Amino acid sequence: MKTLVWLLLSGLLLINAANANNLGATPIQTGAEQLERYLPLLQGKRVAMLVNQTSQVGEQHLVDVLLANNVNIVSIFAPEHGFRGDYDAGAKVNNSTDSKTGLPLLSLYGANKKPSAAQMQQVDIVVFDIQDVGVRYYTYISSMHYLMEAAAQNNVAMLVLDRPNPNGAYVDGPVLDVKFQSFVGMHPIPLLHGMTVGELAQMIKGEGWIANADKLTLNVIPVAGYQRDMPYALPVRPSPNLPNEQSIALYPSLGFFEATPLSIGRGTAFAFQVIGYDKFALGDFAFTPVSTPGAALTPPLMNKALHGEDLRHVSASGLNLSYLLRWQQLFAKHNDVFFTAPAFMDKLAGTDQLRLQITQGMSEHDIRASWQAGLAQFKQQRQPYLLYR
Repeated sequence: MKTLVWLLLSGLLLINAANANNLGATPIQTGAEQLERYLPLLQGKRVAMLVNQTSQVGEQHLVDVLLANNVNIVSIFAPEHGFRGDYDAGAKVNNSTDSKTGLPLLSLYGANKKPSAAQMQQVDIVVFDIQDVGVRYYTYISSMHYLMEAAAQNNVAMLVLDRPNPNGAYVDGPVLDVKFQSFVGMHPIPLLHGMTVGELAQMIKGEGWIANADKLTLNVIPVAGYQRDMPYALPVRPSPNLPNEQSIALYPSLGFFEATPLSIGRGTAFAFQVIGYDKFALGDFAFTPVSTPGAALTPPLMNKALHGEDLRHVSASGLNLSYLLRWQQLFAKHNDVFFTAPAFMDKLAGTDQLRLQITQGMSEHDIRASWQAGLAQFKQQRQPYLLYR
């Protein structure tokens, strides 16, 4: 039923990935699609998997494909939004049993974000295969971090099946200051890091960002035929409130609004594609967020008539600070508080400097200039871990 609600609200995501990604050359193959390269690593092993609704091999889920190939899957770890992707953002994911396969589903979102030693003692190898969107505060890479650490600490091998980064062409934003480390930002990387999960996994291990990193046996199956600046249309929505390419392109810029009183469309068919408020506004686009089970049960400004900006058809790429700056200036004009959750804003940004720069009226040009030294250092630091041109 929840899945049906999503489809009615925002339509299928759905871009023919095979056609969109074939730029006159051989179509790319995700890591999961290259069974011949990793099945030998799983045969005869007890396998646990950190996967969700994006873990597809063609029209089939990776779990079903591996079971059909006699792989001994003993458990499935579920990240934010759950194994089937039907939990709201931030909603607690509970342990349960998958109704289709009968496999135990073990939550890695909520009170327990890291597999326990007891859970890891039941397996020989863990598999990570989740579609990321290349933004530091998107929490799937945080779940991967904790899985890597648990594997390293319990002498369990790890296999990452890589997928393209739809924002892979961009390296931008402030580099996280470890003083502001949290589940929405665990690594000293820019907001847009331009890396795939496979590359990030190699960097997390190589830079020692997890305990016992040197003890982890890590294998990555790269995406075949992929270059990081290739346009990539996701065949399955990565989470309930990123329904299409436009929302994914705007996500780096609009995610910061989660620390303000505004709506960015949760509870509508166009989440992360609009900005609106009920007291005053930039623009006259009208919308009303409503409760949407499985996507936004209690969205910000629920049932209120809002006005603001419709960004569904604007050109969107990389990180655009103009939205934040213009709305903050409007709030200042009305003597209203813009960053109503300043501590959360600092976690999203990975620093308190961005919030302070915005509230002090610094220009976008000068804010960006303050990032450049950190970005240059990061680009050099990540070089040994890159798999794609």
